[in-house]
Amino acid sequence: MITLKNGMEIQIRSYIEADYSSIHTLNKQEKWSNLEEKKDDTKAAWNHSNIAYVATADDGIIGYIRGITDQSITLFICELLIDQAYRGIGIGQELLYYVHSLYPTTRVEMLASSTSQTYYENIGFRPFYGFRKTFAEWDR
Repeated sequence: MITLKNGMEIQIRSYIEADYSSIHTLNKQEKWSNLEEKKDDTKAAWNHSNIAYVATADDGIIGYIRGITDQSITLFICELLIDQAYRGIGIGQELLYYVHSLYPTTRVEMLASSTSQTYYENIGFRPFYGFRKTFAEWDR
């Protein structure tokens, strides 16, 4: 059990397949259309990720974190999402810290939208530059 600064208690636990319905609902509420539209692929990603945790309060899922790691150098966060009603009280930071504490020799890397950039900078993350390409974008 983790007690937040406001006194609220949350629990962070490993993802189980039964959690996916709640995760899909959070994705829909956030209007993450790619994850919503590719529901089966997103569920498969959850089932195959070695970083897959949910934050719960009162037996409901209020946030999640999903990623992949080589366990030594890199821990890549694919998604971090907190229910809008629970934002601003430290749940995202607790999820990030919890996962990083499992692999303390790694560096955490993630992509962020322009709307979340300030959040990550405020908790000590520094920007880096990267590239992205889908398989369909290969010109062959």
